[in-house]
Parts: sequence; structure tokens; C-alpha cells
Amino acid sequence: MSLLLPVAAASGYLAGRRGSEKSSGQRVTRLTSSYFRGLNYLLNEQPDKAIELFLQIAEPDSDTLETQLALGNLFRRRGEVDRAIRLHQNLFTRPLLSAEQRSLALVELGEDYLRAGLLDRAEALYKDLLQVDGQQAIALRQLIEIYQQEQDWESAIAAAEQLCESGDCTNTALVAQFRCELADQALESGDHERARAHLQSALNDHPECIRAELQLGNIELEQQRWAQAARHYERVAKLDPDYVSEIVRPMLTSLDALGDQKRARRLMTELTERERGSASLLGLVHLVEQGDGRQAAVELLAERLHERPSVRGVRRLLDLSFAPDDDRESVALVRDILDKLLQREPTYRCGRCGFRPRALYWHCPSCRSWGTVKPIHGLVGD
Repeated sequence: MSLLLPVAAASGYLAGRRGSEKSSGQRVTRLTSSYFRGLNYLLNEQPDKAIELFLQIAEPDSDTLETQLALGNLFRRRGEVDRAIRLHQNLFTRPLLSAEQRSLALVELGEDYLRAGLLDRAEALYKDLLQVDGQQAIALRQLIEIYQQEQDWESAIAAAEQLCESGDCTNTALVAQFRCELADQALESGDHERARAHLQSALNDHPECIRAELQLGNIELEQQRWAQAARHYERVAKLDPDYVSEIVRPMLTSLDALGDQKRARRLMTELTERERGSASLLGLVHLVEQGDGRQAAVELLAERLHERPSVRGVRRLLDLSFAPDDDRESVALVRDILDKLLQREPTYRCGRCGFRPRALYWHCPSCRSWGTVKPIHGLVGD
């Protein structure tokens, strides 16, 4: 049904513009009737017949730019990118087009190049459109998309900042992700200070950037700056409890190095009330085992599993209840079954497209959305 939109928009425009004949009592013209026939083809899922009809209408009529732009859009959506490119190139070369019409054709041609993977051509075209009044915003948005595909994060940030200067500052969360990408590159080269600077800039752009807080925590942990690491991990938990499973172990490592077991237990207790998964509960059970003994840990875990069952929790309860060298066949069988369940199930899921990887991606490989992949919670989740 999404294929109907471009043609329907053009048809509505032209039918309305030419419909004065009908409103004055005259019969509907052959042209308007043909548009409705074309829409009828689309509604009956006969796009090929619709395209053929619209082309017949558009070809002899020099005043059907909107229709031909919509047709090109339809070709692109159907995967016929070469056909869309030819159509939009032909439109652009028409001698009688106004500057506004020419820029509309260029915008659509740029979309064709993007879909075809011709990023250099698309980039050059959109840079030209930056000089056209009224087209700067769409050109900058498309350039941001191109630079993402090219992983040219500096250029993507510059384009987003230019867009913000023109009044559209809705990309702050996206820019923060780009800065996190630059931080990753700095870390790969061993430049922790430059990585910190990029991550702090990300938080300046978007104070609720989970990724930046988590990365800063990991940098501080690696450099054994325990108090700073713990603060960043706490911030992650406050911003979004769905990511608690990512910070429980490093947070406990930091607090253990600080010798602050009281604070660790308090934090794990608080997080068990807010988190939907089992990570904080297992962290609390670990602390109870250390401080109060194994039996107290077993009792706590068994009680909580009645309220919120999980495979990971049952697996931990098994380890607490039976010695590692317990060779009874039934115990070994249950361990094996639980381990296979945990290994088989994906660990994360994209909230937008449902992609289910076993690693945390900040940029979903499936739908290419940023920050939509989160840990899975529930019976077989974290």
C-alpha cells in the first residue's frame, strides 16, 4: 500500500487542479478519469498496469511534472532504480523547467543514486543543492545519511551542525552516536584522552546518551579509576534500566576494588526493584554469598525466582545448591539443558525491526537505526 502514496499524491493534486470542470457542471475529463483508473489498478495490486497508464498520461502532457516525479518514486520503491534514474535525469534536462522544478527533480535523482549505492554521485548532487534556496535542509539530511554509510563521522557531524544552525536541531542524539564512533576509533589506536573528549562531547550534545556513559565507564575501569567508573555505570542504570545487565559486573568490580561492599549491596538491591531482567538479582546473590554465606544466597535466590523465574537464575541456583564436582547424572543433565537453552537464545533485540543478535550493536545491522538494540529480558533473557 505504501506504493500508492506517491502516485496518489500526484493524482490528487492534478485531479483537484483540473476538477474545476466537474465543479462547474461539466463532465470529468478523459485525463482525470485516467488518473482514477490508474489508482484503481494500484488498489487492485496491479502496479504494472498503473505505471503503463500513468506513463501514457504523462508523456504527451508537458504540465505533469508531479506525476512523473511520483512515477520515478514508484519505480525506485519497486527496485527499478535504473528506470527511476533515467526518468529523473530526463526531467532535469527539460529546457522549460523552473528553478524550483529542477531542484525537485534533483532531489529525486539523489534518492535514486542513494538507492543504487552511487554515493559519490549522490554526495555531489546534494552539495550542489546546498546552494539552492529552500533545498538546504533536505540536502543536509541526505548528506548525513551518505556520510553514515561511508562512516565519515566528522563530515556527518559537520552536516548535522550546519542543519542545526538552520533551525533543525533534532539530530542531537544521532550526533552523539557519531561522536561515540569517533571514540571507538580513538580507543582502537590507544588514544584514551581523545576518546574521553569525544564521549564528553557526545554527552554535551545529548546528556542521556547511554552509549557514551557506558564507554566512559569502561575506559575508567580499564585504567583502574574505580570511583569514576562506578559513577558512570550508576548513570547508565538511572538513564535506562534495560541496560543494567551491561553494567552489573563492571560496577561490582569497581566497588569491590574500592572496598565499598555496603554501597554495592544497596545498589544491587535498588536495581532489582527497577530492572526487568535477572542481572542485578544475580549480582545481589553474589554479594550475599560473599557476606552471609551460601545458604543465605540460596534462600534469597529461591525466593526471588518464585516471583520472577528465569533460566539464568535457575542455573545459578543449581551451582549454589550442588558442588561443581557433583557427578550425579541428573544434576549434570539439568546443567547441560540450561546451558544449551542460554546458548541457543539471542541475547539482544532491536525494538524497531525485531532483529535478534547475540551481541550489542549500537547501530542495528538490519534496519540501520541507532540505539534501538537492547538486552532481552524474561524467562530466557538476561
